[in-house]
Amino acid sequence: MKKVIIIIIVFISFNAFAEKIYKRTYFENGTIKAEGWLENNQKTAFWKFYFDNGSLKKEGHFSEDKEIKYWKFYTKFGTIEKEGHFTNGKKTNWWLFYDSREKINHKCQLKDNQKNGFCLMYKNEKLISASKYKAGKKIKEWTTFASFKKDNKLSDLK
Repeated sequence: MKKVIIIIIVFISFNAFAEKIYKRTYFENGTIKAEGWLENNQKTAFWKFYFDNGSLKKEGHFSEDKEIKYWKFYTKFGTIEKEGHFTNGKKTNWWLFYDSREKINHKCQLKDNQKNGFCLMYKNEKLISASKYKAGKKIKEWTTFASFKKDNKLSDLK
């Protein structure tokens, strides 16, 4: 019976330390700086971060204090700046980058925080060029869709 009680006490104690809490931090001027969930003193689940003027800076998910899943980033004026995927705290997959009018300026495939794959450049919502990168270094560029199609399959853009 003593062993059962000790196991129950240990189990209850462990659960108390693993409690998930909602945390808010503030700038000196009193506006909110960040808000989200902490578990075992590490960021987890959904978080939002703000500029000191109160506008949203970025938002996304954490797991064990590392960015995961899909994130969005904004300018101080509240317009979208970029958005994309994180895996284990590193930028991966396709990322979209916007101009000041919130139109896509370019989109790139990333791996481990650097360009790795294709980058497509746009002007006035029209594709104007494409580049291919490997480990952050440009290895090829195309300025016409015909030349791009000649060297690549469209399925390569997935």
